[in-house]
Amino acid sequence: MFGYRVPAPDEAMLISGGRRGLGGAPFRVVTGHGKFVLPVFRKVRFLTLSMCEAEVTETCVTKQGISLHVRAVIAFKVGNDQESIINAGQRFLSDQEQMSVLTGRIFAGHLRAIIGSMTVEEIVTERQKLAAEVLDTSKVEMAKIGLIVDSLQIQSIDDGDTGYIAAMSAPHKAAIQRQAQIAQAQATQASVEAEQAAARKQAEYARQTAVVQAEYSAQVDRAQAQASQAGPLAQAHAQQEVLEAQTELAQKQAELRQQQLVAEVVKPAQAEAERVRILAAAEAQRMKIQAEAAASYDRVALDRMLIDQLPQIVKEAAGGLAGANVNVLNGADGLGEIAAGLVSQGLTILDSVRQNLGGQDKEKTDTADAAGGSNPSGLLQLRAGKGRSSDDDGPVTVD
Repeated sequence: MFGYRVPAPDEAMLISGGRRGLGGAPFRVVTGHGKFVLPVFRKVRFLTLSMCEAEVTETCVTKQGISLHVRAVIAFKVGNDQESIINAGQRFLSDQEQMSVLTGRIFAGHLRAIIGSMTVEEIVTERQKLAAEVLDTSKVEMAKIGLIVDSLQIQSIDDGDTGYIAAMSAPHKAAIQRQAQIAQAQATQASVEAEQAAARKQAEYARQTAVVQAEYSAQVDRAQAQASQAGPLAQAHAQQEVLEAQTELAQKQAELRQQQLVAEVVKPAQAEAERVRILAAAEAQRMKIQAEAAASYDRVALDRMLIDQLPQIVKEAAGGLAGANVNVLNGADGLGEIAAGLVSQGLTILDSVRQNLGGQDKEKTDTADAAGGSNPSGLLQLRAGKGRSSDDDGPVTVD
């Protein structure tokens, strides 16, 4: 609409002409809304309310007489209240750039004053305190010209070629360097120890790995050796068992053959030998009886008959031994005992015949009993020494 003006959000609209503003100000202040302005009768100007910046670079002398080059940055703006806008509009409306210049000069003066009351150590170590004091001292003056300061930052402090700050920082630098060297040495030592520990662990792991591999290799070699020997060992064991079985069989066959030889050859031969011996003994006894019979004239005929029968009796008794399984003990003595027993029993039979006939003499009977013993039953009992046949349950008898 013609004649209606609206300020920007960061501007204050100053209307001059007509009725004066509040407090006798030469203009009216409008912010945040529009206003109808009569052309020709009213004049409108705009004052910025945005943030402004002023940079200060100043050489200041400290309480110790040391020159410092200080660089600071100030952030400021026109106050939002009616009074601040009027004060700033009256001073900077025609040339608003002068706000930064004037602010820089104001702060430069206060900065020199504050630094002059402090030492280099305080300035360097307490920059925030320096900024706070500068703000406090400049706040009243800035308010008079309608400006407020949002912040003050000390950008840099330099002593030029004097080297005071560097000398002041030398002990700290040395301490820091010493600490850094110590820390570096400790770090290096820790690193070396860690490397050594890692190397030891690696060597230990390698040793354990080598031991385990050697054990595995030994086990594999043993298994392979056992596997390679299993076949020959099994074959050898089998052959050994076969040989043992063959040996045992051969021993049994030899024992059987020995028993067969004893049964087929030795025992029949022994029996035949005994038979021959018995016959010989009987023949000798016959000849003795014949001699005795020749000396006796009473029973010559009877004796001759009996004598002629005695060899046959002994022969029959010996024939019974030919097929018998007789074990002869005591060697030749045992055989002699068997022969003597046969002859003695033959004589006993002869004496019994004589007694049965009733014509024998008692003296001849005693002689026959003394030579061969008595046998009331008339049976010829065969005994082999102190033993008897292992195959017969009782003695061998001949009627």
